Amino acid sequence: MIDYGRAMTNTYASPAGLEGRAAIVTGAAQGIGRGIAQALTERGAAVLLVDHNAETLARTTEALAGRTVAPLVCDIREPGQAERIVAAAVAAFGRLDVLVNNAIATRAAGPFTEHSDEDYDLVFETGPRATFRLMKAAFPHLVASGRGSVVNLGSSAGTEGQAGWATYAAAKEAIRGLSKVAATEWGAANVRVNVVCPFANSEGAQLWEQYDPESFGAALAKVPLKRIGDTRTDVGALVAFLASDDATYITGQTIMIDGGWGMHRI
Repeated sequence: MIDYGRAMTNTYASPAGLEGRAAIVTGAAQGIGRGIAQALTERGAAVLLVDHNAETLARTTEALAGRTVAPLVCDIREPGQAERIVAAAVAAFGRLDVLVNNAIATRAAGPFTEHSDEDYDLVFETGPRATFRLMKAAFPHLVASGRGSVVNLGSSAGTEGQAGWATYAAAKEAIRGLSKVAATEWGAANVRVNVVCPFANSEGAQLWEQYDPESFGAALAKVPLKRIGDTRTDVGALVAFLASDDATYITGQTIMIDGGWGMHRI
């Protein structure tokens, strides 16, 4: 029986903090992005919360009252927005140490042959292209930080070839390719680039469950840890670790945070 509400409490020593560091998180208003922003700010980081939904972003900003955050509403598909986002972070916090590319938009799942050019354009504009632009815009500031970290979001839709997600899977694998090249080129500047592929209780997971409850239930049944991941305490904690001094020798990696589910894909 899957226990959706069971939360894990870490009993090991506190990880390296993020005090004095500034981060950008895209798609920060809800779901995994919100969980990541929560985890980063809990550890002392200042975070620029970026999202296209002003109403939802305002609620998230309010929920993080007392922490160092700044909201920015924008459409990451538009030219010049990457530079605007980076400039806003530097203006608000005086520096930039961490970039988390989480935002992406996609159509509902469906058979490969039903995906359109418009579906492809949407997911690639909000995913790989926006990630590419933000990484380029952030790079000089990440170098200046002396300990820059980029964390991009991948997906098992791409790594495992999940049916129904052709355009989304392609976009997520493109992001992994960008990440590996950047990790290779930027290592000498002490800028690390990693990818995390989560299976967590996000809005995306809820959409999957609504679209195909049978496959969603089958996926949950194959999770050895017998629970779905938490956006803050699982995914957010991993991203915070990758941003910290505890992860200074980790770059170019794709880390599955899925409770072991991927081990059982055929």
